[in-house]
Amino acid sequence: MKGFLTRRRVVGGVIALLVVAGLAGLVATRASRQAAATAQAAPAPRAMEFTAADLAYATPRPMSRFLPVSGTLQPLNQVVVKAKVSGEVKEIAVREGDKVALGQAIARFDTADLDAKVAERQGALESARAQLALATKTRAMNVKLLDQKFISQNAFDSSESGFNVASGNVKSAEAQVRLAEIARRDAIVQAPLAGVVARRHVQPGEKVPFDAPLVTIVDLADLEMQAMVPASDVPELKVGMTVDLGVNGFGERRFAGRIDRINPSTEPGTRAILVYVTLRNPDALLRGGMFADGRIALAASAPVTTLPAAAVRNDAGLTYVWAIDAGKLVKRVIVVGRRDADTGVVEVKSALPPNLPVLAARFDNLREGAPVLVKSTLAPSTTRPG
Repeated sequence: MKGFLTRRRVVGGVIALLVVAGLAGLVATRASRQAAATAQAAPAPRAMEFTAADLAYATPRPMSRFLPVSGTLQPLNQVVVKAKVSGEVKEIAVREGDKVALGQAIARFDTADLDAKVAERQGALESARAQLALATKTRAMNVKLLDQKFISQNAFDSSESGFNVASGNVKSAEAQVRLAEIARRDAIVQAPLAGVVARRHVQPGEKVPFDAPLVTIVDLADLEMQAMVPASDVPELKVGMTVDLGVNGFGERRFAGRIDRINPSTEPGTRAILVYVTLRNPDALLRGGMFADGRIALAASAPVTTLPAAAVRNDAGLTYVWAIDAGKLVKRVIVVGRRDADTGVVEVKSALPPNLPVLAARFDNLREGAPVLVKSTLAPSTTRPG
């Protein structure tokens, strides 16, 4: 009886397992059919569409070349006015920042000593002239006496010598008077050029020696910048070439300079040559000591492969472009070179097929491998990224 019950239980378990397996197979079949139906019903991903205007191609073209330059602006004409006499400075008529005209009186020395010297020299001149007048009369008288044989030749020669000495003394005294008058005239210091006072070195009441600095005057009408240029670039430079400059503090405003001179030798310890750039400054907006930087336009380079700068992207240090290859978007990593901001192109050093379309502008929501369709015009149902 027990064996019979055991057999019935085994057979029942097997039947139950078969039923469960059949139900599971039925469920799996139905799920598979539903998935296939869903897959057939889901639409295929729509292709992103672009027009020919959205595309660019790697194109060989010459690129503009520029040589960067920088330096400090300095007045082309400036002078340190120095004392031509020694004495007490009685007046300084200008201060830093004052404008002065050519010949304007800017300082004055005390002339008491100079006036006395002029009077002394004039007195010495009058005395010398009186002695010359006497020597002249004596010589004229001795000429007559010599003709009449009343005096010897030696006596006449002595009077002749006295006349020559008196004549020389007069000339020397006249020179001394002129020197004294010049010194008195130099006591009034005049500006040797028109400009602006950059520094006043002395104050009224100071006693200064000869050749002491009094005032520094700068002419801001013309400025100069000394720029260090690699010697290898100098053969492409010529006097008169235009230099486009920007000056700190003036934002985007540009100033036009020109190469005025080129040093004939390199600077000691370097392989650079000084280039002197002059800059007109008629309104005196620019000042000495301002820093300027700019560029010199050189001859265009040989044709190189280029792309529009807007087509090149940089992400996490990786430079790439979006290209269309076999109807799909692909990311092509490239190496770039020089950039030409004027024309908006960038040099591409990587090999790019000339017939490979590249997205010429920036689009959003791009993904690699997405299907792409290029159309001449876009229909209303067009799907464009971004």
